[in-house]
Amino acid sequence: MHIPDGYLSPQTCAVGYVIAVPAWAVAVRRVQRVVRNRHVPTLAVLAAVSFLVMMFNIPIPDGTTAHAIGATIIAILLGPWAAVLAVSVALGFQALLFGDGGVLAFGFNCANMAVLAPFVGYGVYRLIAGRSELTAPRRALAAAAGGYAGINAAAFAAAIEFGVQPDLFHNSAGAPLYAPYHLDQTIPAMMLAHLTIAGIAEGILTGGVVAYLQRANLPLLRVNHAGVAAPGEEPGKKAGPRRVRPLHVALGAVAVMAVLTPLGLLAPGGAFGEDAPEDLDLHKYGLSAVPSGLNKYNGFWHHALFNGYDFTSDAHPTIGYIVSAVVGIAIVGAAIFLITMAVRWAAGRRGASRRHETAQQS
Repeated sequence: MHIPDGYLSPQTCAVGYVIAVPAWAVAVRRVQRVVRNRHVPTLAVLAAVSFLVMMFNIPIPDGTTAHAIGATIIAILLGPWAAVLAVSVALGFQALLFGDGGVLAFGFNCANMAVLAPFVGYGVYRLIAGRSELTAPRRALAAAAGGYAGINAAAFAAAIEFGVQPDLFHNSAGAPLYAPYHLDQTIPAMMLAHLTIAGIAEGILTGGVVAYLQRANLPLLRVNHAGVAAPGEEPGKKAGPRRVRPLHVALGAVAVMAVLTPLGLLAPGGAFGEDAPEDLDLHKYGLSAVPSGLNKYNGFWHHALFNGYDFTSDAHPTIGYIVSAVVGIAIVGAAIFLITMAVRWAAGRRGASRRHETAQQS
């Protein structure tokens, strides 16, 4: 689902940024309302989890692969605007450092996976969960359904973005300039992968985390559920000491996932729409040559340090994948931590300034 450069026209890419930039601006303002200082490490861990799950390539029956996103679980725990910020940062470093997704196409990759996915997923979660208690099994099922719906909404949007390119951008002979796929090809390809495999993986991830938190860390689950009843929980009563802190469990899970990321290398083929121009099956799409725009812009960003999650020229792909995972975790987590703390610091300065002005006026 990571759209590479060259598959979307520059005009289409500009539209993606028109959608994404306002979403980022609102997210920066909104995140300070929900994400308190003590929750910043949680958001950093969740951003790292999103980065990691997008490294896991799951085989699809048609010979391609797909992956989960982790956007809906962030939206459920800390709100959809926090998910916009976290997933966007993860996608940004995937594009810049690992060559996964384009820099020109970054706007639409974020619009799909960091904006549409968490908002659709969170909306479905809220609709199904209704007014059920915080510990009700219905909430875990609602989270699973939300995760499934969110990733499929993102996949459908990407299919549309791919599929309209040949009709909107072609030469005088009718040959496509960018993505060579039509809607009757993109929609079945994208939706088969996500309705049958990736969506289920996203649903299991999202529902599983909520089910775990219902038993292990209800205060974290409550951060974005103010006023939702939880039986047996006395207002104002602090939770007793835990033998294992949930944050430690989360960090342990991230470490295990980082070690297991090379399992994605076992998946045959690659994701639909992410082929390098030289790997396109030209005959399949009725082409005699690679579309000129695709060939021109596909190498727009060529400074990825770990291109393809590797730095060994495929000599040791497993080591390259693990090192990439560790580097990605550190950078994405640190970036989210610093961005969130900077936003909160700036908000605090503005609040102090306003209070000072009010005091002087009175």
